Amino acid sequence: MVEKRRPISVQQAIARVMAHVRPLEKETVHLLSSYGRVLAEDIVATHDVPPFNRAPYDGYAIRSADSIDACRSHRVEFHVIEQIGAGEIAKQALYPGQAVRIMTGAAMPEGADAVVMLEQTKLSAVGDTFTIHRPFEALENVSLQGEDAKRGEHLIERGHHIHPGTVALLATFGYSEVEVAKRPSVGLIATGSELLDVEEKLVPGKIRNSNGPMIAAQLARIGVSSHVYGTFADDLESCLQQVIRALDESDCVITTGGVSVGDFDYLPAIYERLGAEVLFNKVSMRPGSVTTVAVWNGKYLFGLSGNPSACYTGFELFTRPALLGMMGSRQPYLRYTQAVLAEDFPKMNPFMRFVRSIYEFDGTQATIRPAGFNKSNAVSSIAKGNALMVLPGGTKGYACGEQVDVLLLGTETGDETWRI
Repeated sequence: MVEKRRPISVQQAIARVMAHVRPLEKETVHLLSSYGRVLAEDIVATHDVPPFNRAPYDGYAIRSADSIDACRSHRVEFHVIEQIGAGEIAKQALYPGQAVRIMTGAAMPEGADAVVMLEQTKLSAVGDTFTIHRPFEALENVSLQGEDAKRGEHLIERGHHIHPGTVALLATFGYSEVEVAKRPSVGLIATGSELLDVEEKLVPGKIRNSNGPMIAAQLARIGVSSHVYGTFADDLESCLQQVIRALDESDCVITTGGVSVGDFDYLPAIYERLGAEVLFNKVSMRPGSVTTVAVWNGKYLFGLSGNPSACYTGFELFTRPALLGMMGSRQPYLRYTQAVLAEDFPKMNPFMRFVRSIYEFDGTQATIRPAGFNKSNAVSSIAKGNALMVLPGGTKGYACGEQVDVLLLGTETGDETWRI
């Protein structure tokens, strides 16, 4: 008898998946290996930044009190007593009428409380004196100790992704070793007797397996590696043993195909044999309505559609946030925005539709348009698209110029909440 499936909303499906997220343990990595990982500790300033008052420009350090009388009709003269560069300390304190030639980043000399930029001075022919034609206020053109960060200040909370700017911050405060969340291990199994390996020649009735490499790349985009367990054999018992092996060796197993209700779609039976808890087996969405997610012994089984576009979408909506959640990410969901539709989309949407699209921003307005052929078995639109245009169910199409919801793909950080 054909299994009767009751679809749930995308929002409900995501909530059910995320309710089972269990963060992994943490580990320590070297700073140079930390890019792309998720912080497992708060980053706290170990000292003030800057650690001293310093010059933000090349120029001359002066006592602001000596410049009070400066004006265009009365230029005030200063005598240069020393020159210091970044990393050097002035040997002398300043006295009235004196200045120190100072380079960007150098510590302010004792007694100095303002910096005159080079273009604000008129040098003498010899170069040991200069004049200015306006007064300078105390601390003008001075980077103050601790103005960027104070010692003990919490700068970044755990759960944030480490990007190049984070690496710079970690290095600034001496974090040569960084605590990060462990990455989940993921097993991949492709199903379908019609599948060929990438290097094989096409023969009648066969197609190359694009889902496996695609999912591996989507995993790599969030910093997760995977192990390929091949394709399903032709009998249920062999398929079951493949899944059991993958579960034993992985934190999560992703299968592509085999989740429908055909004679050779074994995954529903496998979930039953395992005693897995099926969170859902049908979602009110296109593409990817047959996406199925189950949990067994605290491990996820993601049953993604065999159609490439549906497979791709199912991963981004359900698998991606779950894996990022396991890594403790505070921003596991795709980044949400809105854009103006750049062309008509007349197709009716009885279910919520996720359209592979091209998102562009010209500096003034964000626009979006379908990336091409948009059936669930399409591949070309996946390659061209950089976003998913989200069209609510029950709509009768959209006209050029209307505003629509958008989920951005491949962004370095996402959103903390699901916003559609």
